[in-house]
Amino acid sequence: MRWNEAADQYCSIARTLGILGDRWTLLIIREAFNGVRRFDDFRKHLDVARNVLTDRLQRLVDAGVLVQQPYQDNPPRNEYRLTASGRDLQPLLIALMQWGDRWLADGKGAPIELEHVGCGHVTTAKFVCGHCGEPLEARNTRMREGPGLPKAVAEERAREVERLRAQRS
Repeated sequence: MRWNEAADQYCSIARTLGILGDRWTLLIIREAFNGVRRFDDFRKHLDVARNVLTDRLQRLVDAGVLVQQPYQDNPPRNEYRLTASGRDLQPLLIALMQWGDRWLADGKGAPIELEHVGCGHVTTAKFVCGHCGEPLEARNTRMREGPGLPKAVAEERAREVERLRAQRS
């Protein structure tokens, strides 16, 4: 097994994509943030096949992103609500939205704007260091091994990184 294959088992991005990694799942979460809670409303808003929606909703419930709550007894009906885990996905959706606004809007401007309820202004989200407050950007950040990476995977990864460095020299 190559180091990147082994590392993917321990990669938070890979694990997250295992749950969120398709278009319908992220659109369902978007709609949940917009207040959609019922199956038929998800179908109407997304124009998604019933079987696909059923599958994605169940996966999100199983992953703890959504929770089902009954809203009707006869016939029994549930609605879907974001959990704390689901609400923590908001920065991801905002980042995707802002990227699309910047790179895919064809000069027409943002189709949807983000308003800060506290002050009423249209805003953008900024990622900043939780320690010093400096903005986080590709040029001033890097990923490094964390405490959850098994030692054997870290050692194999270090050998591969060294091999790649040697190739560039």
